[in-house]
This record gives sequence, structure tokens and C-alpha cells, in this order.
Amino acid sequence: MRKVAIFTETFLPKIDGIVTRLKYTVENLVQLGDEVMVFAPDGGIREYCGAEVYGVSGFPLPLYPELKLALPRPSIGYALEQFQPDIVHVVNPAVLGLAGLFYAKSMKLPLLASYHTHLPQYLQHYGLGFLESTMWELLKKAHNNAELNLCTSNAMVEELSSRGIERVDLWQRGVDTNRFHPRFQSTAMRSRLTQGHEDATLMLYVGRLSAEKEITQILPILEAVPNSRLALVGDGPYRQELERIFAGTPTNFVGYLQGEELASAFASSDVFLFPSRTETLGLVLLEAMAAGCPVVAARSGGIPDIVTDGINGYLFEPDDPDGLLHATQRLLENPVQFKQCARQEAEKWSWAAATVQLQQYYDAAIVACRDRKPVATAI
Repeated sequence: MRKVAIFTETFLPKIDGIVTRLKYTVENLVQLGDEVMVFAPDGGIREYCGAEVYGVSGFPLPLYPELKLALPRPSIGYALEQFQPDIVHVVNPAVLGLAGLFYAKSMKLPLLASYHTHLPQYLQHYGLGFLESTMWELLKKAHNNAELNLCTSNAMVEELSSRGIERVDLWQRGVDTNRFHPRFQSTAMRSRLTQGHEDATLMLYVGRLSAEKEITQILPILEAVPNSRLALVGDGPYRQELERIFAGTPTNFVGYLQGEELASAFASSDVFLFPSRTETLGLVLLEAMAAGCPVVAARSGGIPDIVTDGINGYLFEPDDPDGLLHATQRLLENPVQFKQCARQEAEKWSWAAATVQLQQYYDAAIVACRDRKPVATAI
């Protein structure tokens, strides 16, 4: 049994891909016999699946109010002293994660860090592109304190290694193929998403409504594909601007969906569109594919690890202004042939296997810290 302290900049009740991975990771770690304590911005949750959640008060990030900045404080150290972890796992070390870095070093604890959000690329979407090189230097300094650094796609392993971040390896993807399944296809959900136009071609996006997701790229597709409707599931800081841009189009701003409703939205749609070029993995793509919904996404970041062009979906070149449109048109010529292949790809990956792999990384980091020897990686 291990005692694992996880520091994360985002956790429940927030909804996003990182939180999804953390939920399943915590659940599986506890089921496998580990004791887990999560340090996260305070969301009112004190326990999750047998793990204690230590909420740290914070304030909304000015450019992204859904995210909270939770500043390190001495009480975190007291809580760690009582918990006595065997390892500290910092998810996206940024603000609160710095407390994990500090206490791991001061308490001489093994440190593992994982990279999930491609922050340097996000900056350009908020008019801060000039800070990209500085951001990489800060990330390198933070991550190189760790015995091991994990990424969720091969592309990100290569990217971080090329930026001078050391001891980088791959943490495999996972998806809940029981929760996301074609059996949840529903005429009622299709009617809800299309606002009563069930016979229309239903295009779906699920995720944050934020600038870096480049959702406006979908607008020309609505105009070019006859009798098409778009459902945007999720929320975020860019919603009001998107409502202005998509005004007068057959677009349904659905808001958040969870559980069986979300699974039904995937299973009831004709195609899942994902224009973002800043994804470290794109977990939501696997969820769509598990539900039998074929996908069109950018050939960027970790996405090609999931989508095989022309087999279980289509990829488009990020620098091709018409790439998303043409890929969507090709898929819609015969979407049925992609549904089964999409499901088959998702069935290869389970959260249980991903968590067992993580435990092996934990053990390697613990040994490396004890012996102060570098962890062998695949790079």
C-alpha cells in the first residue's frame, strides 16, 4: 500500500478532461489498496471515493473565472505532516502545485509530476504569446525537480523532452467504456440536441467554451453542410462571444451534461468535431469514440495517438483553413462505417490498466528518490 498526496490546480466540482482522469485515477488507486489525499482549490468536496480532499481557498483567475488560483499556505504542510505520504504527485505544477514541489523537497519525499494542459500554447489565444518562452523556462524549472515527469501522449513526451524537461515518460490513456457506449443512443436526446429537428445531421462539440478550443472554425461547416445542426455541450469564458458569433445559425448551447445524459449525447450524434490544436491528449475524443460517435479533429498534439485518419475518424492539418470542413464532409459521406472502428479503438484502453501503470511509476520514483539515481525512461 502506498500513501499518495496529489496536488492539482483543478478538481471537482469542475468538469474537464483533467478532472475526469483524476476522478478515475483516485477511484482506482483506492480500489487497488492505496491511501490518497488530494490537495485542490476548495470546491466544497471533502471526500471522493475514499480519498480525503483538502480544499485550499482561492480566487477566480481573471482571464478564466472557472479556474481558481489557490495559493500555498502553511496549513498544507501541517496536513502533509499528518498524512505522511510515500510520494507526492503534482498535476500541472503552476500555483498550488508549487506547494507540492516545495514540501516534497523540504520533506525529502519522492516527487512525480504530470503534464496535462499545454499552457504555453494557450497564451497566444489570450494575447500573451510573448510570454511563451518564459512559460517554458518556468515549466522546465518546476518539472526538473521531479524524479519522473509523465505526459498523456507521445507527442507531448517528445515536446517536453525537446524543451529540456528531463525524465519524461508516457502515462497511457483510459476511458470508461461502460459509461460511454452506443447503447445510450436516444431519439429523445437527439431531439433535445437538434431542438426538434431529429432528421438533421447532428454535429457535436463537448468541452470548455474557451478561445483556445477554436470553436468558431465550426461555423463554415454549418453553412456548407445542408440540413445540419450543431450542439455545443459545456460552458466557459468564451460562451457569450460564441453566442454572438453563432447567432442566427442552427446552434444549440446546451450547457453542461453529465453521466448518462452526456453518454447519450455522444451516442445520439452523427459526428464529433474537435478543432482545438492545443490538446495534450483529447480525452473527450475517446469518450465520443467509446459511444460510437466518429470524430474529426486536428492532427496536432496527442490527438493522432487516438484518431487513425480514415479508419476511426478523420484528421485535418491545423494550418489548412478548409481542413476541418473537408474532413467533415468526407466523414459524413458514410459515417456508419466509422462508428464500429471508433468503438473498437476505445475498447483497447481502460482506467484500471492506466492506474496500474501509474503505480509502477510511483514505485520507480520512490526507488529513485531513495537511491538518488535517475529513473530509466523510454526516451
